[in-house]
Amino acid sequence: MNTDPGDLDRAINMRSSRHFALLAGLALLLVLAFALSLSLGSVSIPLHEVALILGGGKGTQPAWQQIVWLFRVPKALTALLAGAALGIAGLEMQTLFRNPLADPYVLGVSSGASLGVALVVLGASGLLTGSTLLQGVGLLGSMGVVAAASLGAGLVMLLVLGIGQRVGTTILLILGLMIGAAVSALVTILLNFSIAERIQVYIAWTFGSFSATTWQELAVFAPVMLAGLTLTGLMSKPLNALLLGEDYARSMGVNIRQVRTLAIVSASLLAGAVTAFCGPIGFLGIAVPHICRRIARTTDHRVLVPATVLTGGIVALCADIIAHVPGGDIVLPLNAITALVGAPIVIWVLLHKQETSNRI
Repeated sequence: MNTDPGDLDRAINMRSSRHFALLAGLALLLVLAFALSLSLGSVSIPLHEVALILGGGKGTQPAWQQIVWLFRVPKALTALLAGAALGIAGLEMQTLFRNPLADPYVLGVSSGASLGVALVVLGASGLLTGSTLLQGVGLLGSMGVVAAASLGAGLVMLLVLGIGQRVGTTILLILGLMIGAAVSALVTILLNFSIAERIQVYIAWTFGSFSATTWQELAVFAPVMLAGLTLTGLMSKPLNALLLGEDYARSMGVNIRQVRTLAIVSASLLAGAVTAFCGPIGFLGIAVPHICRRIARTTDHRVLVPATVLTGGIVALCADIIAHVPGGDIVLPLNAITALVGAPIVIWVLLHKQETSNRI
């Protein structure tokens, strides 16, 4: 049957228009979530007052200006960047391992990053003071912690990738969990030799939070995130080729070793930096890519990468708003909120795979 070129062009144009409308809608939702993150919390600030303060004016209440600029803007920027980074890291891992359940948390990559952080921070516990994990390390110290976390994440990812070439995807996930458990055991041993104050701070850090990042730390965190996200965006076409298998990718002229290396560097950098500054946050990496595939109805990374960046930021900002219980004085563990969002999606993926297998 012959296909009318005009019909094909119209179909491509309609799909492109739908994807553009989707990305525009996600961008608007991201702006709304960001604004609500600045407005809601233990102290509610009207949106028009937030806009006035961001524009350089003074709010009706003198304290509002400090709350917005010193606490909520850094927190919202951290949530946006961390959500985007974890979503992209999960997307890269799911493509690289060709496994829909792969993400930094499940494969033990976040545990490797946690070990890197523990070695630096707990190892220097006698030199540090403060109520947050990175408080007192300084700008160069923050860069060192990010480097250690990224290195730990990269080493675990290389180990999992090496094993993944010899075993099936189901066994790979189990092995990833076992590697994560072994690495966590090493962290526990380190905790045993640290001082009580740093142990308490470290345990609080493991609950996950976007609130501990200051403007000084954002000067390190933001460029690292943008570099990792940009690197992934440049790999959209090679990642598309990998979806169809390594043989097909080679036939298209893709350098498999180079793409793998860049994907490992990018995912390790993103997951490691987020873990260093925000703690080992689970489920965002696995949930966000599946949300994007569902709403975009495509596996094209040229669409999925920007959609994942936007959706990751939206989900992270919403999770942070819920964790801070608007109007209340309590703060819930962020990992508990992300688990409530991500666990149903993991269950849906498993059930969907089982239904597909039964039909085959």
